[in-house]
Amino acid sequence: MRMADLSALSLAERNEAMRRYRIIEPHLESGCSLEDIASAASVTCRTLQRWVGHYRKHGLGGLARKSRSDHGGRRAVSEHIQKIIEGLALERPRLPLTTIYRKTTAYAELVHEAAPSYWMVRDIVGKLPSGVLTLAHEGQKVYSEVYDLVHRREASGPNAIWQADHSLLDIPLLREDGTVASPWLTIIIDDYSRAIAGYYLAFDPPSTLRTALTLRQAIWSKDDSNWAICGIPEVFYTDNGSDFASHRMEQVAVDLKMRLVFSLPGKPRGRGRIERFFRTVDELFLSSLDGYLERFRRNPTLTLNQLDSRFRRFLLEQYHRRPIGEASLSPMDRWAQGGFLPRMPESLEQLDLLLMHAVSSRKVRQDGIHFENLRYQSPVLAAYVGESVEIRYDPRDMGEIRVFYRHGFLCRAISPDLAGETISLKEIVQARNRRRKELRALIRDRKQVVDALLEIKQGFTPEVADVQPIEPQPESRLKRYFHE
Repeated sequence: MRMADLSALSLAERNEAMRRYRIIEPHLESGCSLEDIASAASVTCRTLQRWVGHYRKHGLGGLARKSRSDHGGRRAVSEHIQKIIEGLALERPRLPLTTIYRKTTAYAELVHEAAPSYWMVRDIVGKLPSGVLTLAHEGQKVYSEVYDLVHRREASGPNAIWQADHSLLDIPLLREDGTVASPWLTIIIDDYSRAIAGYYLAFDPPSTLRTALTLRQAIWSKDDSNWAICGIPEVFYTDNGSDFASHRMEQVAVDLKMRLVFSLPGKPRGRGRIERFFRTVDELFLSSLDGYLERFRRNPTLTLNQLDSRFRRFLLEQYHRRPIGEASLSPMDRWAQGGFLPRMPESLEQLDLLLMHAVSSRKVRQDGIHFENLRYQSPVLAAYVGESVEIRYDPRDMGEIRVFYRHGFLCRAISPDLAGETISLKEIVQARNRRRKELRALIRDRKQVVDALLEIKQGFTPEVADVQPIEPQPESRLKRYFHE
């Protein structure tokens, strides 16, 4: 191509020719090696050699990208052969291009049609929509996750949508019996502000009870002024876990006038807020603690109560105060902005009736209500001696119980033995078991002493005498009379 022929090139083609010339210019003018240029320009050495040859033979016009006369169409490929190539490309498992080319060539010879070149096969396969390839090779589930139109549930304001989920934390803790276990964390998060409305930290796995107790904490006003979030959400958005999808949770939702919405099975999208929060817990909270599985392999040193105390401090003093989003508002500021007033239940007793753990009816005795070998008293119970009542309680705090009579709240009864203390049902059971062991040990010890005394009395000498000799008592010098 002569210099005059450059006028036949489009502006884009001339710019492309100049771009290529600038790449090979150091080789043409200064003798730089093509290997060094190829490394710096991310172009193969073979391509640079071809550009140099075209430039030396045709000048700058030789570096222009040549357009084929059949550009935009496929050369010498019938519609039938094209469908064969596309069909082979959609086979599962995925076939290599070389295999598709060989099979297509063999078929074309069989039906006496022109066989396509390898590059034509690659061009046809490359123009198949990626969604079609994903559906064919990966299946419906992967296709839905990547290409299905997602309706993202966007909360319009505070308490519009709450999300709930459980996570097994990657940190082992010391139990009271000396064993090691990892705790479960249940979280309820406000989708609009990302503020945490309630949480439950315990060793027991997810259940309807722990979900209900977390929701009770989330809805009711907190005893800490730094934790203002409360109220009844318009939508309670969860996964399809058995605890969330239980009949009890459905009843609670109906009574509180909130909608239960479940994510599609196997498709957790739309629940990114709570998933990100769990990652934040890992990265900003757990990662600095001894025993964290991702970084440390030390023996665990923390107990559940210690972790709970630290997590609450992290939540209120760090996470809730950290600016998030473009507005640079903290979760608590975003939840409370505009003077938002949450919708609250009629009373805490209504929540207790809905969400606290219930037991079978108990009869009120003259000294109160007996439950789990504890005695609960309230002045109100004096008028209900002999009546059957329903008990509801929080297993984490056995210091008091809620008493209901004929489906209405009656009173709160306190255990005098646990007055001023917060003690869980699990701790009561463990203490009770320890006491039984101590009594059994005492009985065995006394029985051994009695057996040893009997053997001595019968003339036998025990192998191990662990009995102290009985010292004679001094005679009394007081004069005693018959009538005494």
